[in-house]
Amino acid sequence: MTATILLAVAVLFAGAGMPVRVLLAGNPERSDADVRRYDLAMTVILGTLLAAAAGAAVAAPGLHGAAAATATVIAVLTAALTGGYFVRAVLTAGGIPTRDENYDDPPAEPFLRGGRVIGVLERTAVAVCLLAAWPAGIAVILGVKGLARFPQLREHHASEQFILGTFASVLWACAAAGIGHVIGSG
Repeated sequence: MTATILLAVAVLFAGAGMPVRVLLAGNPERSDADVRRYDLAMTVILGTLLAAAAGAAVAAPGLHGAAAATATVIAVLTAALTGGYFVRAVLTAGGIPTRDENYDDPPAEPFLRGGRVIGVLERTAVAVCLLAAWPAGIAVILGVKGLARFPQLREHHASEQFILGTFASVLWACAAAGIGHVIGSG
């Protein structure tokens, strides 16, 4: 039960942090370094919550029935809603900007439009596939995503963003789904 509560806290914390990040990123008086530090801090906090949930899940007996079903839903929500900070931190570490530094210029067209929404859907689908014991579904998800993005991947920066972002997103979803699996199976 403690692991499920820790996952729920991670979801709530990530949700509360989203408006703060939007305000921070939209403030022309704040530098890109401020936004990167915020993403990194949120990644560390959320990663710590997930690590604590993993430890609690391993230490406790598995849940059954409605409690296990609730834990599974919370694990999927954790995968979907908490991974964005980690993905942006990985993109930053890879040298891929997550926003324009110069506010005087008109906003540039993003390399890969809709990436944040696609990331949430991707993490949800990956977690559901793993928790449903269908890991082959991940290949289907990534194949569809690759085909949909293929025309845009000719640009060097877009391909780097695609590879790093997808890898980070899938890793985060696998971690959350793994915790959900341990909670449900003990």
